[in-house]
Parts: sequence; C-alpha cells; structure tokens
Amino acid sequence: MRLTRQELLLVFITMIWGGTFLAIHHALAYTGPLFFVGARFLVAALLLTTLTFRTLGRPTRNELVAGSLIGTAIGAGYALQTIGLQTIPSSTSAFITALYVPLVPLLQWLFLRRPPSLMACIGIALAFVGLILVANPDGASLSFGAGEYWTLASAVAIAIEIILISAFSSRVEAKRVTIIQLLVAALLAFMVMWPAGEKVPSFSWTLAITVVALGAASALIQFGMNWAQKTVSPTRATVIYTGEPVWAGLIGRIAGERLPLLALFGGLLIVLGVLVSELPVPARLRTLLDRRRPQADEPPAAPVAHRQDHQS
Repeated sequence: MRLTRQELLLVFITMIWGGTFLAIHHALAYTGPLFFVGARFLVAALLLTTLTFRTLGRPTRNELVAGSLIGTAIGAGYALQTIGLQTIPSSTSAFITALYVPLVPLLQWLFLRRPPSLMACIGIALAFVGLILVANPDGASLSFGAGEYWTLASAVAIAIEIILISAFSSRVEAKRVTIIQLLVAALLAFMVMWPAGEKVPSFSWTLAITVVALGAASALIQFGMNWAQKTVSPTRATVIYTGEPVWAGLIGRIAGERLPLLALFGGLLIVLGVLVSELPVPARLRTLLDRRRPQADEPPAAPVAHRQDHQS
C-alpha cells in the first residue's frame, strides 16, 4: 500500500526513536540517568517553545493539570528506561519498552473496568512469552535482572502516559500541553537527583552534543506525532510504531550488539503481540464466537409471543 506523507513521517520518526536507545546507552558513560533525562527534556521544551512562541497563548487550568499528569508519567517512564539501559543492551531495552502497547488494554481493564478484546488478550500473551525470551534467553525463566525490571516498569509508565493522553487530548491544545509535560518531566528528573544521590556530571562535549541531539529528536517526535496523527488512525500509527524496536535492534547490531537467537525470537513475538493487539477480531472468528455464545440473554418465549400478538 502507498504511504501518505503523514505515514512516511511516522516511519522516519520511528527510525529516529529506535536510534535513541543506543545513543542513550553510550551517553550514560558520561552522566547519571536522571540528569540526562532532565537535560534532554529541558532542551526539547525550549526548542518547542522557540518554534511555537507566537502561537502558544496562555495555558488553561485544564491544560496545566493534563500536562502535569502526563509529564509525571513521561518523566517516570524515561527515567526508569534510562536506568535500565545502564545494565542491559539497547536492543533488549527497546523490545521490552514496546510492551507498553499491549499493556494499555490491560491497564484499562484493571483501572477503568474496560475488559480487553480477544485480540488484545492474544497480543498480551504473545508479548509476555516474548518478554521472557528477551530478558532471559538462556534459562527462559522469570529470573530477570535489575535492568529488565526497571525497563518493564518504564513500559508500564509509558502505557499510563498513553491512557492519560487519550483522556485529555480532546480537551486541550496539543502544543501547550506538550511543552508543559516536557517541562514537568525535566523538573521531576532534576528534583529526584538529590535524594537519589546523583551529582551533576562534569562538562563533556560528547554529553552536550548527545543531550542537544536527543532533545531535538524529542521535539521532532512530539511535533511529528501531533501533526501526523490528525489524519493517521491510532491503529495504523501503532502498526508503524512497532518498527521502533526493530530499528533499535538493527542499529544495535550494526554497533556490535549480538542478542542470542532466542532473544531475537522473543523480540519478534513482542512485535507480533503489539500488532495482534491492535487488530480487530476476524469476521469468521467473531461469527464462530457468536454461535457458541450461550443464548441465556434471549427473552423467554411467552413475552415474544405476546409482543407478536400485540403487533398483529
């Protein structure tokens, strides 16, 4: 199928997104994770403010609340992901982070009492098996290391971010909320540095260039997503976003990372789970389920006869 301009932009964004995992992994040799997250989002917020200053306007109270909640989830998600990247390869981190897609319907079921669809359940099962293989391909068990647990927690935070965005998106202005959430995420990361015992790193050109580059990437990603998803459906966009861990795996492999075969298969299962969770139930399967469904909900025979007599 031919891709629209908006979809091509999302593909490009996904490539950039996948490449950031390796960049973060190398930047952590020069700084702690919290300072890096704070500096990255501060740069992104300043860039977005500079580009949209003339059309921003004043934020409403609802936008301040939405931006603060979403920014808290973003800050937690990226901070946990960055902490995990200190001890696991960027490819592994990307595949585990992709679990945020099948986690969204699961969290909606737990907190909003919205049960997931059949395809979402299948996707969650596939992604869970894939997680086991990615995190521990040798033993194929649940004995994850600290890096895997931090990254899994980041996927939960990102899933919460997506639910919050869905809840507020129709009531806020995207540019203002994006800047607010980036500023909140940066502020929280800087505030947690002191209780976490993390110090401001010494100046390094490598670190400075990486922070500015990833800050610009974050600004481009946020702008591009807000623009493209006005015309690209959420399901279509999610299918494109599944390329993120694939690009991260390819870039990591070029850089010398070598995941075991079982880990690569697990990554494939996660991507497949993400895709399946966004698909509708096939028509034949839906028909079969309707036929097997108990008929207890049908009205009893007497009222039906009475209704027919009344109509006649």
